[in-house]
Amino acid sequence: MAHHYPLQLNWTGNTLDGTYNRNATVSNPGKPALSVSSAPEYAGDPSCWNPEDLLGSALATCHMLTFLSLCAKTKVEVLAYEDHAEAVLDTVDKVTRITQVHLRPVIRVARGTSMAKVVELFGKAHKYCFVANSVTCEAILAPRVVEA
Repeated sequence: MAHHYPLQLNWTGNTLDGTYNRNATVSNPGKPALSVSSAPEYAGDPSCWNPEDLLGSALATCHMLTFLSLCAKTKVEVLAYEDHAEAVLDTVDKVTRITQVHLRPVIRVARGTSMAKVVELFGKAHKYCFVANSVTCEAILAPRVVEA
């Protein structure tokens, strides 16, 4: 069964102005609006989310939620998860794209938890993460598991 996630993207400006505004707003009923722009390297507003940020955060969030779901199903007690993710934009063969997303979470688990099991579930989460299955970039997985 397909699920649909509509959104609205609004921009106004004038592209005949060489310094045209790159800022826009993404909205969805019932959710706070999100200010978006191009990355600063492309004349965007550094205080706004850009497509590179959003793609990296979508992958990191989906991977985390999939991992937490697997942990809940297998009764592995995770107490905290803090990722330091990074999307890498690069030009390869004259095509600019996100080539990698690095996931570097610190995963806090209850004392006595099998570290090997946590790392196994973290890797397995990549297989089931629908965002990871939707993109062509490489996901570099580097979890650090610590006992609370």
